[in-house]
Amino acid sequence: MSRSPAPLPAAFSRAPFRTEDAVRAGLTLGRLRASDLTAPHRGVRVPGAPAADLRGRCLAVLQALPENARFGHVTALGLVGVDPPWSLADDRRLHVEVSTAGVRPRIRGVVAHRHVGTAPVIDVAGLPVLEPAVAWTRLGAQVGHVELVVLADALCRRREPVTTPERLAETVAALPAGTRGVRRLRAAVADCRAGTDSNMETRARLALSSVGIECDVNRPVLDADGRFVALPDLSDHRHRVAIEYDGDVHRTDKRTWRRDIARRQAMEAAGWRVVTITADDVLRGDDRWLSWVRAAQRRQSPSGQ
Repeated sequence: MSRSPAPLPAAFSRAPFRTEDAVRAGLTLGRLRASDLTAPHRGVRVPGAPAADLRGRCLAVLQALPENARFGHVTALGLVGVDPPWSLADDRRLHVEVSTAGVRPRIRGVVAHRHVGTAPVIDVAGLPVLEPAVAWTRLGAQVGHVELVVLADALCRRREPVTTPERLAETVAALPAGTRGVRRLRAAVADCRAGTDSNMETRARLALSSVGIECDVNRPVLDADGRFVALPDLSDHRHRVAIEYDGDVHRTDKRTWRRDIARRQAMEAAGWRVVTITADDVLRGDDRWLSWVRAAQRRQSPSGQ
């Protein structure tokens, strides 16, 4: 009957650690090969099973990185709660940045980028992370316009925003001459809007803008006496037309469904027309839902034209 491994010292029992640190603290190589530890990377041990979430994976690989490394690219954005662009959604590799003066680490599942000069780093739950505005600019040559704007809007979201459109603009303006993708980044900054709640709202707004319909994002609707009525996802205040995006939660959560109905009725009572769209409408690639918005605008115009 095999004996259970001896308890680990507190410093090594709760988080990933370097084997060299453990040996220096008195643990034997035999103890480091025990069944209660896993080895996600060479020279690294994790108490229990390796974490599958992004932060846990980053904590483990951090032990194998050089001292000046920081997480960047889509990994940095993911660590602050921004989903990767759809074109990169299947890439689970971790992206890190290292100084050109150091040795580029070669670790399975890790992409190491070299960048000249210093860059601002923030602490995200104990991890060194490239400032999100800077990490966003690293995607300028790799991601198309719509995805760049989706990411920018997500960074400037309504709840717990990570940065601001102004900070994104400052960061792009400070890029060295000749930076790859800088024109695309400038165009994305111009189309970025603060205060969104979902990437589908951004996609809908960009589709509307492409046919000349400019909308505000989460701008309050007030009644004739200046009292708050609702906060539509997108709105054309000149024509008093609101565009509401319904995700799956609007279909599956009865409380959300009832709240949405009450909000739409309140807007219509205040003289607004409400156009409701879904992901299928936005992603289908036809103009049907855009024609609904056009029709609502015509009905709201005094001449009906």
